[in-house]
Amino acid sequence: MTFKINRTWDDHLVDHAPVSIDLSRDSTKGLVIMKVNAPFFNDPTSPEGPPGEPFFKLWDYEVVEAFFLAKDDKYLEVELSPHGQHLLLLLNGRRNAIKHSLPLNYTTTISFDQWTGIAEIPVDYFPPNVDRFNAYAIHGSGKDRMYESLYPVPSGSHTSADFHRLEYFRPIPFTQLIPNNAGSPLSEVWRKALGQ
Repeated sequence: MTFKINRTWDDHLVDHAPVSIDLSRDSTKGLVIMKVNAPFFNDPTSPEGPPGEPFFKLWDYEVVEAFFLAKDDKYLEVELSPHGQHLLLLLNGRRNAIKHSLPLNYTTTISFDQWTGIAEIPVDYFPPNVDRFNAYAIHGSGKDRMYESLYPVPSGSHTSADFHRLEYFRPIPFTQLIPNNAGSPLSEVWRKALGQ
């Protein structure tokens, strides 16, 4: 599956080549592979954390994000930086993070004005019954901060970017990536996060 982010959060065309997100599966290892190809702005500069490690509040930097939403509003948020840091959050209801900074095998390459990131996401990180999706890209500083969205909010309907407007997410044929996700029980990762 390939998705291209070519709109701003409030539904205007971006003024650069779109961010591309490719999703595939590695069924032998129980992984979803998320590959990002994106323009490299280097604004803001790299977070202080080491590459390959989680970095809390990564959303304050240059980042590409993907949200995988289930029918009961449980969702996985994946944030990937061009500099190698990442942040994964489990959420139970809108904005209700119950776990963050999950480990991830993630590598990046920066080449002039482009970057590529490849994340190997364990299938246990996804909630059961994922059926909706959205993706975002953020870059720039201060008044030049840009928020871009695969599925934006309607132009003029909101005054600020909010990536947790679940009502604007759209369907994704997620069983093409994880065939047994539909109707599956919560994974141990989710049960522990929920205190079960």
